[in-house]
Amino acid sequence: MPMTHVARRMYDLVEPIGLVPYYADESDEALLALGLRNVWDAYFAGRAAPFGRSVPAEVVHAIFYNFAPGEVARHIPRVWELTTPEAALAARERGCVAGMRRILGDLAGDPAIARAGDLLLKAATSAPVTGRPLYAALRALPVPREPVARLWHAATLLREHRGDGHTAALLTEGIGGTEAHVLHALSVDLPAEKFGRVWHLPAAQLDAVIDGMRARGLVGPDGWLTPDGRAAKERVEALTDRLAEPPYSALTPTELDHLIADLTPISAAFRTTFPM
Repeated sequence: MPMTHVARRMYDLVEPIGLVPYYADESDEALLALGLRNVWDAYFAGRAAPFGRSVPAEVVHAIFYNFAPGEVARHIPRVWELTTPEAALAARERGCVAGMRRILGDLAGDPAIARAGDLLLKAATSAPVTGRPLYAALRALPVPREPVARLWHAATLLREHRGDGHTAALLTEGIGGTEAHVLHALSVDLPAEKFGRVWHLPAAQLDAVIDGMRARGLVGPDGWLTPDGRAAKERVEALTDRLAEPPYSALTPTELDHLIADLTPISAAFRTTFPM
């Protein structure tokens, strides 16, 4: 199997596990128990915690890339007045493991969890960190020993490794953070104002983004993607896949086959639970 196809196949298997912090209630509940104000506090505290308390909102905004101006600053650094990065990391892991155990049921104790976690971690800790700030920050954290936690940690590493690459692909195409959401929404035939990550923006702000994309030929007069817009989306996804290949080069073909076999039912359990 070509490595680009491997990267896409593994994305399909890993992404549902990587989404646990955002769809399993246990993660938010564990973080909110620290005294955070709302689920977006929980999001930013949990995801930005690997950087520590001294990294300002401007840096988090640059690394996360796809938030509208000012959104990060509503939570960073305020969350570090309410809790610590260390407590946020522990709560996030604790909540994610609890959510995974609930969703997986009896499968959580299957030997496949440990096997998949070990192989996924081998891949996840093998890639260079250069140019991948969030992946690099996560690589500096201790690796959990408990099998479910280990699997979640490995999936999170790979998700953020891919995410850092996706940001590079968007930058290569000149697609801004809010534009990336519009591009994705329109590519799946969903009006931008209905898309969950930008629907809350003031109409004038979202219209200005779409107008800019229209001026560049990405969006047509009808408000939908032009052929150039769809081609740009395809190039972003293809480059993201290519940039996501390196971790899986650490696995032998046999290891990769075993990993895919073990991850398939695990991933399916999350896919049937999360609104993907």
